[in-house]
Amino acid sequence: MIKKIAAITMARNDSFFLERWIAYYGKQLGEENLYIYLDGVDQPIPENAGKTNVIHCERVAEHVVKAEKRRLGFLSEVAAELLKTYDLVIGVDADEFLVVDPKRAKSLAAYLSSLKINPSVSGLGFDIGQHLTLEPTLNYSKPFMEQREYALLSSRYTKPSVIAKPVKWGSGFHRVKGHNFHIDPNLYLFHFGSVDMEMIRMRFQDKDRMATGREKHIQKRAKTMHIITGKKALTNEGWLSFARRLQTFARPVFAWNKPSMAFLDLVVKVPERFKGII
Repeated sequence: MIKKIAAITMARNDSFFLERWIAYYGKQLGEENLYIYLDGVDQPIPENAGKTNVIHCERVAEHVVKAEKRRLGFLSEVAAELLKTYDLVIGVDADEFLVVDPKRAKSLAAYLSSLKINPSVSGLGFDIGQHLTLEPTLNYSKPFMEQREYALLSSRYTKPSVIAKPVKWGSGFHRVKGHNFHIDPNLYLFHFGSVDMEMIRMRFQDKDRMATGREKHIQKRAKTMHIITGKKALTNEGWLSFARRLQTFARPVFAWNKPSMAFLDLVVKVPERFKGII
């Protein structure tokens, strides 16, 4: 039996990713089950919004740390309300895509419906980045994964994205407060914030982002590209299992319910079967 699943996100000045977010999750879950909260009444509705639920929120300009706490507190409340009518809620940023391993030959909804989730489940974080010497500037008209082949295995993006009960997400969906996490062996969270250097340069010109202290956040994305460019990519998929085990047992001292890569920068070549999915 396929469970009823909603996906939620909140964004500002992110039409590029939002349109792809709608296209992906709309196909996986049905557009009517998507809930997009736009940060500011000035924000345009995505052109492909279709049957999605788009809600404008009053813009509150504040520093990124304070803003993230407020944003995730709000989205946690939204998810709790949705769980009164949905079995599961997926909470992700507009540049994040939860993907089932194609080897399973199941849709996202079908696979999640087969799991016992209590209270959350995570996909292994793939921080996709441009290899600056091998990969050209992104062609916006083509799928991401036809143009990018490498990922940094990142605990930052191994997020408890899927919840079956009301929880309080920490900033950036990075953890659920008061609960452990479980990394599923067939789920991956693809993060595309580092997908293109030219896009990063454009974000440095976004006055909204710079005014709220997001410069360091954007610099981290550029750092991902430099790590990917400077390291030889691992091709043996055994490293994916290794990363899951490591992230399960290695945890920050200050946050036992968040995964860690223990300061290892492992770059992998994304398996061919993922090409064209996003």
